[in-house]
Amino acid sequence: MKSAPISTDTLLGQLDWRYATKKFDPAKRIAAADWAALEQALILTPTSYGLQPYKFLVLTDPALRAQLVPASWGQTQPVDCSHYVVFAARAKNTEADVDRYLALMAAVRGTTTESLAGFKKVLMGDVVDGPRGEVSLEWAARQAYIALGNFMTAAALIGVDTCPMEGFEPPQYDEILGLPAQGFRAVVACAAGYRSAEDKYAALPKVRFPADVMIDRR
Repeated sequence: MKSAPISTDTLLGQLDWRYATKKFDPAKRIAAADWAALEQALILTPTSYGLQPYKFLVLTDPALRAQLVPASWGQTQPVDCSHYVVFAARAKNTEADVDRYLALMAAVRGTTTESLAGFKKVLMGDVVDGPRGEVSLEWAARQAYIALGNFMTAAALIGVDTCPMEGFEPPQYDEILGLPAQGFRAVVACAAGYRSAEDKYAALPKVRFPADVMIDRR
């Protein structure tokens, strides 16, 4: 699918518009079509080797989300927002994970898993038995943060507010959501919805160092 790129004014305007929303309007919900697009934005996030060593828990059940508030340092974004996403990283890469990915690649690209034997050897020597395999959870968490950034940018472009959240207790999230039994751990979350008119942070100007401080051009 090919589409026309957006203008630079639109891109920068929406990135300037977005902020970490502290207070959501509980009465406003993201339209189904918009949410479907945001889920696809998550799926389309680039990852190392394309392995996608994570899963996204999209939480809309009020009772379940209410359980997360005490584990979120008392913050109410999990219950006030429209959709709450928990980014869970795979705790340990296995050969089965590699085989599942290669089977999908073969099916999508019309080839055979046998033809991907060389690629499997590379993956096994890195993300399973090699350097990244030794720090599987840490590596997968970094991949999850790429998805978080992609999600927040996509949301801003369609006028949906977000709030990235590290302010929670991962072990409690893991227990509430049953993640360890699935081989995953909660690493970050993101509330999505629409800002409340009462959120004072919406009107505050962004505080960012200028380009001559932040960008080293060589």
